[in-house]
Amino acid sequence: MIVDCAVYRDGHRTPGFADLSDALAAARAAGGFVWVGLHEPSEEEFDLVTEEFALHPLAVEDALKAHQRPKLEVYDDSLFVVLKPVVYEPRSDAVSTGEIMIFLGDSFVVTVRHGEGDGLAAVRRRLEQEPEMLGHGPTSVLYAIADTAVDHYLDVAAELQTDLEELEAEVFAPDGGSRNSASRIYGFKRRITEFRRATGPLALPMSRLGGTGTSLFTPAVPFVDDKARPFFRDVSDHLSRVNDSVESLDRLVSDILSAHLAQTGVQQNDDMRKISAWAAMAAVPTMIAGIYGMNFTHMPELRPLWSYPAVILLMAALEMLLYRLFKRRGWL
Repeated sequence: MIVDCAVYRDGHRTPGFADLSDALAAARAAGGFVWVGLHEPSEEEFDLVTEEFALHPLAVEDALKAHQRPKLEVYDDSLFVVLKPVVYEPRSDAVSTGEIMIFLGDSFVVTVRHGEGDGLAAVRRRLEQEPEMLGHGPTSVLYAIADTAVDHYLDVAAELQTDLEELEAEVFAPDGGSRNSASRIYGFKRRITEFRRATGPLALPMSRLGGTGTSLFTPAVPFVDDKARPFFRDVSDHLSRVNDSVESLDRLVSDILSAHLAQTGVQQNDDMRKISAWAAMAAVPTMIAGIYGMNFTHMPELRPLWSYPAVILLMAALEMLLYRLFKRRGWL
C-alpha cells in the first residue's frame, strides 16, 4: 500500500521512519514535512493514514473510490487536490487517464495514485535533487506534481496534433480515403473528449492556487506558500495553452468529420447519377423490345425483311445518343 514514506528537513530526505506517527512527529519537531505515497489502497489500509493525519472523511471517500474530476477542495486541516495524468499509447493511438489525489497540510503530503500511469517516483527523485525547491515545504510537492502532469499534457497534445494531420491526409486522399475513415474520426473525437475531461476542469483549481481566481467568495487557498503562487500561475498558463490546443483539435476534427460526410454524400450522388444513367440507357431497348414482343397480329413493320435490323439499328442509335448526352453532362 505505502509506496514510499520519508521526512524532509531543510530540503533533504531523512529516511528511517517506519511508523507514521513517528514520522509526523519528527517532521513537526524539525519544521519539515512528511511525504507519504500510496497506490490504490483499500479502505482498511487507508484507515491508519486517515487517523494519523486527521483527513476529512469526504476527501477520504473520494480518494478511495477514485473516478473523480480534477478539483480543489479546502478543509479545516488540509487541502484536497485531484489531478488526472494522461497516458498516450502510440501503438494503439489510445488516450487513458489515471488519478492522483493529494492531501496537503502544514507538515504533511499524502499522495494516492490510481491507474497504471507513470508513478510519482520520478517526481520525488527530481525534487530530492533540488533541495532549495523542496525546502519550501509541502507546497513544492504539489507544484512539482501539477507541473509534471501539465507538461505531459503538452506532449500528448502534440502527439494528437500529429495524429490529426495523418487522419486529415487519409480522409482527403485522392482515392477518397478508406472505408473506415468515419470510425477513425469518431475514435479520434473520443480520445479528445477523454483528454478534455482531464484538462478542462483543472483550469479553475490551478487559477485558485496561483491566486488569480480569488475573490470575496473564493478567498486565497490556505496551506500554499505565497512565494509559490507565481509558479502555479506558470502552470496555469501552460494549462491554458493545453486547453486552447484541445479546443482547436476538437474544432478541426469536427470540421474533418463534416467534410468527410459531405464528401461521402457527393460521392453517393455521383454513384446514383451513374446508376440512373445506365438504367435509362437500359430502359430504351427494353421498352422497344417489349412493344414488339406483344405478339399482336396488326402491328407495323412486322412482315418486311428489313424490320429486324431496322429496330436493332434504332436501339443502337438511341443508346449512342443517350450515352453522349449523359457523358456531356458528367453523369457517366
